[in-house]
Amino acid sequence: QVQLVESGGGSVQAGGSLKLSCVVSPYIAWGCMGWFRQAPGKEREGVIALRNDGSVSYSDAAKGRFTVAKDNAKNTFYLEMYRLEPEDTAMYYCAADRRGVGYCYWWQRDFGYWGQGTQVSVSP
Repeated sequence: QVQLVESGGGSVQAGGSLKLSCVVSPYIAWGCMGWFRQAPGKEREGVIALRNDGSVSYSDAAKGRFTVAKDNAKNTFYLEMYRLEPEDTAMYYCAADRRGVGYCYWWQRDFGYWGQGTQVSVSP
């Protein structure tokens, strides 16, 4: 059974940075890795998606502030967030899917595998 485990969430002040991790086990031949978030009282929304060719699809919220990285040796994906704002406060989830480049965009929600989430809180 594939498991995704996020970590790295926490509380920061506005303007700060956080780096979230997502460990995938066991290895899967993924095509798309996505990061999502859900704020209290709101729907889950896509933030950013990494395709297996290395290209990235960014939401407007992510452009210029968030980026993704991967460590193949560790089966780990990262979401690096800079200049955080209180509006970024949410539970953050990583997700994986075998579909690749033609499918993988930040707005896609139909992912095959999901993590349990890690909380990010940004204070003014």
